[in-house]
Parts: sequence; structure tokens; C-alpha cells
Amino acid sequence: MGELAVRELPLFPLPDVVLFPQEVLPLHIFEPRYRMLLRTVMAEDRRFGVIRWDPQSRQMAEVGCCAEIIHCQTQDDDRSNIVTMGQQRFRVLDIVREAPFRVGLVSWIEDSSENEAEAMTDLAGEVREALSDVVELTAKLMGKPAQLPADVPDLPRELSFWIGAHLGGPVADHQQALLELTDTGERLRQEYELLDHTRRQLAARTVLKDTFQPQ
Repeated sequence: MGELAVRELPLFPLPDVVLFPQEVLPLHIFEPRYRMLLRTVMAEDRRFGVIRWDPQSRQMAEVGCCAEIIHCQTQDDDRSNIVTMGQQRFRVLDIVREAPFRVGLVSWIEDSSENEAEAMTDLAGEVREALSDVVELTAKLMGKPAQLPADVPDLPRELSFWIGAHLGGPVADHQQALLELTDTGERLRQEYELLDHTRRQLAARTVLKDTFQPQ
């Protein structure tokens, strides 16, 4: 696991939200402390940390994703609508300030280097195939045509992040764990297991639907 430079980063805890690299996250900023956070980061490098807040345990995760503001529109009442994009992931080492908004001392984290490029490419292909099957079977059950979006990445690491961000249902409960992994292959393997399990369930439901559908 490569942990790089350490820096202070304003933190924006969000209930049950897990941001992945290269994913777009729109936000409506209205609380006074986060209006102040927004003014601060807009005057600096337009970056802050999005990190999952668990409403049940009332605890903040240790790993989040840096968000860069790519669009900001502030209204007359000082509320703002912003569009952010996920950048590097980070680990919170310490909380250095709580007011007026939380600031963490963070270190950037990256996936370990992909030594077995061919094996990783094969694994990504299997994951993509399972994903395609899940989309196809879901569409068949719902009676609506559907296909994989055109923006699904081919590269293993980017594909693993895309699935973590987009796959709702079967992955939703695992998003934080997938974000925290620092091994692309392990993230893809876990996603394959989730997708394959879902694929089997959907296939069984499809067989039942075809069997009992009125002729």
C-alpha cells in the first residue's frame, strides 16, 4: 500500500455516501459551517474530503475520497449548488480542528502496483461479463431493454471503482470496504463474487418467470 504526502484537508461527512475516484457528486450546501468550508476551499485549491458518516453508530469512516469542485453556483441567500468529482482516496490520521468545520490530517492512499497485468486484465474481463449479464437479466425480468453504459471503463482499477460506485443493490452494503481496499485485484475479485451471486439469483428468477408465464 502506497501512502504518500500528508496534508490537512477540510472534511465533509455525509450520511451513507461513499465517493469513488472519477465519480461525479452534486451537493447542495446550506449549513453555515459548510458554507464557510466552501468559501475556504474555493479560495484555495477547490478540494475537500468526502467521507462516510454512519448515522447508526454516529461514527465517521477512516477512509474517504477527495472531492474537487468543478462547478459552483451560489444563490442570493448564500446557499450553493456545487458539482464535484472524486480524486485521490485518503486515510484520516487525526482530526486537527472541529470548528467551524472539521479538518483532518490525511495521507493519500493508492492501490499497490499491478504486477500481473495479464491476469488483472483477464479478471477485469470476467467482472465486466458478469456485470453485463446482471444488466441483461435485470432488463429481461423487468421487461425493458437495457445495456451497459458507454462510459464503463476497461482498465482494471478504473473498472473496479466504477462498479463500486454504480452497482447499487448487491454492492451498496460493501461500498466503504471496497473503497478502503488497496489491491485492485482483490477489489475486482470481491466485486466478481457479488456480481456472480446476483447473476445466479437473477437467472433463477428468469427461469421461474419463463416457466410460469402464461402462454
